[in-house]
Amino acid sequence: GIPGMMVSRLSKNRKKRGHVSAGHGRVGKHRKHPSGRGNAGGLTHMRILFDKWHPGYFGRRGFRRNGQQAVFDNCPTINVDRLWDLVPLEQREAFLAAKDSAAAPVVDVCEFGYHKVLGRGIIPECPIVVKCRFISSEAQEKIQAAGGAVVLRA
Repeated sequence: GIPGMMVSRLSKNRKKRGHVSAGHGRVGKHRKHPSGRGNAGGLTHMRILFDKWHPGYFGRRGFRRNGQQAVFDNCPTINVDRLWDLVPLEQREAFLAAKDSAAAPVVDVCEFGYHKVLGRGIIPECPIVVKCRFISSEAQEKIQAAGGAVVLRA
């Protein structure tokens, strides 16, 4: 036989042979889907069950924002005081010691999962080139005051 298949002589149904209703009763009868398939009847004959165990299953809640994709709302931010944390430690120490505007580190905040640079905190008086999608005016002033530059990217 097929592996995993039950031997028919061992099945429960063999014992029921010769007994008219095979254990399913004469009055109620064993019918296919007496109360509907799946979640049918949630508003009618199964209502008490749905209200008791699944409150709020039916209906809608909140606004539908047609034509607006939620991903546009996603704009992770980073402040200027954390920009230098994105530069690897060995390079950071070398750049901060040199303070040379010709060799400023280029930090693309998008590669670290940020889109916008905000202006909280203070930054070292050392140039840094920041690539980002959005930037606040205060952050731009602080970066440029330190001798750095801002490059906007898509």
